[in-house]
Amino acid sequence: MVDILVYQSRHFSEVEKLWAKVFPGDPPWNHAENAIPEKLRVQPELFLVAEVKGNIVGTAMAGYDGHRGWLYTIAVEPSHQRRGIGSRLLKAAERKLLQMGCKKINLQIRADNDAVSEFYRCHGYATEERISMGKRVFDQT
Repeated sequence: MVDILVYQSRHFSEVEKLWAKVFPGDPPWNHAENAIPEKLRVQPELFLVAEVKGNIVGTAMAGYDGHRGWLYTIAVEPSHQRRGIGSRLLKAAERKLLQMGCKKINLQIRADNDAVSEFYRCHGYATEERISMGKRVFDQT
């Protein structure tokens, strides 16, 4: 049985281990010790965990700016993938965004991540002709 819960501080160490395993090449600003405190300052109810028998096996992080919803990350423990956990996390995040008044959800995927692209396509997401741009506005050292 999978329970989808709102993240609580007691989940930190398991989430940190999960993210290190699922996102091994992520830059430091995406590491749990940096990203989680920032997320908890804004819409902590949009940070979800999937729990099986008391163990964290997945996470989903979303946001809503009043105009668009965003999915930032969905992570599932590799040994628990292809069991519907990612889909449950996605649907729970979508429900929460819809309840907040969200009408459109955006997400970004690394261009070479075909498996993740297919996951989202299976859930109704489509590639949109856009240019994604970003700028780091802090010291990266």
